[in-house]
Amino acid sequence: MTDRKHLADVRERIDALDQQMLELVNERGRLAQEVARIKREHGEQGDFYRPEREQEVLRRIESLNTGPLSDEVVTRLFREVMSACLALQEPLKVGFLGPEGTFTQAAALKQFGHGVQLQPLTSIDAIFREVEAGDMNYGVVPVENSTEGVVNHTLDCFLTSPLQVVGEVELRIQQNLASRETELQAIRRVYSHQQGLAQCRGWLDSRLPGVERITVDSTAEAARLAAMEQGAAAVASDAAIDMYGLGALAEGIEDISGNTTRFLVIGRQSPPPTGDDKTSLVVSRSDRPGGLVSLLEPLARHDINMTRLDARPSRQGVWEYAFFIDLLGHADDAQVSAALAEMREQASLLRVLGSYPRAAR
Repeated sequence: MTDRKHLADVRERIDALDQQMLELVNERGRLAQEVARIKREHGEQGDFYRPEREQEVLRRIESLNTGPLSDEVVTRLFREVMSACLALQEPLKVGFLGPEGTFTQAAALKQFGHGVQLQPLTSIDAIFREVEAGDMNYGVVPVENSTEGVVNHTLDCFLTSPLQVVGEVELRIQQNLASRETELQAIRRVYSHQQGLAQCRGWLDSRLPGVERITVDSTAEAARLAAMEQGAAAVASDAAIDMYGLGALAEGIEDISGNTTRFLVIGRQSPPPTGDDKTSLVVSRSDRPGGLVSLLEPLARHDINMTRLDARPSRQGVWEYAFFIDLLGHADDAQVSAALAEMREQASLLRVLGSYPRAAR
């Protein structure tokens, strides 16, 4: 068989597989519509998004994957298929910290795919308000960065909001320096979100010493300003750079490789256990010696791994604090439930903010 004949045969097989995949994807869509019909007949209202079911599907797909496509690529493909099928049932409305081109938008797309209606909102408070009011089904908010720590504004919103955490997303953050200018020597000011500037502090100190740094609400806003002003640059994402037609003067300028931001998905009800979950809670107790140690002791005794502990002013009195805790496991798990019951006996406040599928790594 000649190479040309072999190539033609391979292409013919690819065409046949494309047709099969198209038929199968549409069949999956029809089954998704049937699921929605059955649920409505049984009186189920609201959206049909089930994060625990999605995690189950994606983990199963990863376990079946034999390559050559990587698990990450296969997961992304199936996420988009599920997103499109969910849109056939009822499109979701998801709020994110805007404007368009932010890392929060990228996190929302990673979690929900392109089949949802994404709405940029002006602040973290606004995201909470829109979800609480029912104008958005879900919201996506940043909560911590591996380099710069927690986003206090998000934690403070949980102190007064009834919303639950329904999911988490981890996003590798690559910061770039972008501008209309073509030379570093022409840069007179650099715009970015405060986290973006902090994550690139060392690079900026060495490459642009003495250049003014200006904090704005988002990296996307920074890119917009850099596109308008002579001598300006932005520390921003690839998406923001493309959106405003900037050129990248330098890529990957974050000081620490592996720089990652964790985002929370907020909604009105946490999902049931998946077997690989996290639980977030806020607790406080009276200020006395050993108070925090005794409050946390049930976690150790029940062999529960606490992955994060942050303190914020409780707003209930001077020098009174609330502690935000993340732990591995679901609040309905026997060990976690027992530990939380013991903690409640000692706490002046204990509220489970949500149990949700653990982000894939």
